[in-house]
Amino acid sequence: MIINRENERKTENVEFVSYTGKYPNLCSGVLTLKICGEECVFGHNSRDYDYKTGHYKDGNYDAFWSSGGSAGFNGGYSNSYVNQGEWHTDVEALPEKFKKYANEIDRVFNDNVEHGCCGGCL
Repeated sequence: MIINRENERKTENVEFVSYTGKYPNLCSGVLTLKICGEECVFGHNSRDYDYKTGHYKDGNYDAFWSSGGSAGFNGGYSNSYVNQGEWHTDVEALPEKFKKYANEIDRVFNDNVEHGCCGGCL
């Protein structure tokens, strides 16, 4: 969820391809988008972590989203709302070259990925 975004539904530069997150790890998926025709992959599978180097070996960009479904009062967690709330897009977590598409990325992600929290952290 981007606050104060333009109220438009155009996504002419960003296209949804796939998202691998599902219960019990809904928020831990790998997202594939086409941005200006370039296939871009965000997020990582834990099996792609190289413990020797301390980095992921998949070449993916880091995830930029967090669940909008689990945040409760005072930053705590609440079981009452685990299936509600748009995904939150952290524009600062996007690679610089994609920040100008943040509104479209947020829209495409929220329109194509089930809202809520996986529940695994609760």
